[in-house]
Amino acid sequence: MNHAASTPSQDSLAQDFVAFAVDCGVLRFGSFTTKAGRQSPYFFNAGLFNDGAMLGRLAQFYAQRILDSGIRFDMLFGPAYKGIPLVAAVAVELARLGHNRPFAYNRKEAKDHGEGGSLVGAPLQGRVLIVDDVMSAGTAVRESIALISAAGATPGAVAVALDRQEMATENGQDVPYSAVQYVRRELGMDVCAIATLDDLLGYLQQPVNASAELAASHAQVLAYRERYGVR
Repeated sequence: MNHAASTPSQDSLAQDFVAFAVDCGVLRFGSFTTKAGRQSPYFFNAGLFNDGAMLGRLAQFYAQRILDSGIRFDMLFGPAYKGIPLVAAVAVELARLGHNRPFAYNRKEAKDHGEGGSLVGAPLQGRVLIVDDVMSAGTAVRESIALISAAGATPGAVAVALDRQEMATENGQDVPYSAVQYVRRELGMDVCAIATLDDLLGYLQQPVNASAELAASHAQVLAYRERYGVR
């Protein structure tokens, strides 16, 4: 068994976020194939936060979690592609809360005209907070770290919407740590997540959400955590 025993989450921000993601159809239950080739009983697709109201509410969750975490940062960075609207929306919400910070993002392909290069926005400097949706293999984060470091700034922390708390894969093989744990332990960076797989299990256990469908989903998600979860 790879998981630690979980108890229903008491994190109200996380529980509100999971409920919001379910209501928006961003978090779904069923049978889905992950990038690692695993059959997952749930699927989280932040790209479906695709109107102004949903994106604005999502940014509120990010900003609150970032501020509650106490992470120090001088600016924000969004990895292409999903991180681009996220970092802009979160920067707007942080400014509304009195924490105005510059932000930047990257292109997948560098431009050879106009301002050129692969970076857009404010110059990378100081401690940089990377804003992304989820961390699967950690590839996007490592690419972001390389860009930030090359610019002479310090990659300080990462904020994500969901920590799946499952084993990462390296060269097609499962490894006994998650991408989040790798970033924390090996890269020495803070990671804050709005919600985790434990929070998702907590949501499925709440009496107010009781239904035969969610009870079945809870059993399936728990079994998935038994197989692929990390301590």
